[in-house]
Amino acid sequence: MALKISPYIHFDGQSEQAIRLYERALGAQVGALMRWGEMPGATFTPEQSLLVMHSELRIGESELMVSDAAPGQPAGSESKIQILLNFTSLDETREKFEALAAGGKVIQPLHESFWGATFGILNDAFGIRWLFNCESASRA
Repeated sequence: MALKISPYIHFDGQSEQAIRLYERALGAQVGALMRWGEMPGATFTPEQSLLVMHSELRIGESELMVSDAAPGQPAGSESKIQILLNFTSLDETREKFEALAAGGKVIQPLHESFWGATFGILNDAFGIRWLFNCESASRA
């Protein structure tokens, strides 16, 4: 039985930029960060050695893992993963939505949903799909 689930996003050399965006837009806190060049016996180019092998980001109570694909192994472009962010403040929901949408694409603007929450969907500047949800009862 899993003790917790942590989404893991793989990039093709853009992890560093994505981490900086998530820090600015979502207030993410970087925990561990290891680079491919730190791997024992690594024989990567200087550029490959700087790529992120593993990083842990704290966003509120949640954890998000971010890395660059192993040098020479593309991350791939097809994904069925979406990341849901649940908020308790409508102001914070709007602020984080706008910050993460910068450079990305709004799929569904924030709006009042039929289930009584403010909801919106966007793809960030790196193509990661984020769902924003703020329950009405917790906004009062």
